[in-house]
Amino acid sequence: MSDYEMSAEDVVALVQRLDAHGVDACIGGGWGVDALLGEQTRDHSDLDVWVPAAHLEALFRAFAEAGVDRIFPWPDDRPWNFVLHDGVRRRVDLHLYEPLAGGRLHYGSVVTGTVFAADALAGRGSIAGTPVRCESADWAVRCHTGYEPRDVDRHDVPLLCRRFGIPLPEGFEPLGKP
Repeated sequence: MSDYEMSAEDVVALVQRLDAHGVDACIGGGWGVDALLGEQTRDHSDLDVWVPAAHLEALFRAFAEAGVDRIFPWPDDRPWNFVLHDGVRRRVDLHLYEPLAGGRLHYGSVVTGTVFAADALAGRGSIAGTPVRCESADWAVRCHTGYEPRDVDRHDVPLLCRRFGIPLPEGFEPLGKP
């Protein structure tokens, strides 16, 4: 585990602050998985948040009020994906998207970006008993594939697959199993 830690209480406080500023946030990554499951299943070093690019200014205001106001240089940072932190322990991985016609979203560059259904970000879950919008289970599994799985991926993906009846992708046997 890194020196960064994002507790359930931190997540709820940040989501409530975003809501108060009119930011349409969707929880992704590990906290998105735990939101779908309705319980915290592991420690988290950050919070992944999907936000419409048009809400970025309001997000900056909300996070600055909470002290999450520094850029955290990260390999492969892009204008649509970068990390903010508070200089102590809270880190937020931002994923900015643009809504398109027909219920689709665009994420990434104009040349090599990804277009996907808005339903991917229409999941519902809870963190510490607080309802949140999060990635759908299918999208969360998809986001955890396509690269060499980390231990956290090997933890999260089987839990989602088992709970939501999604076929387990190859290479994602639960930790501790051959």
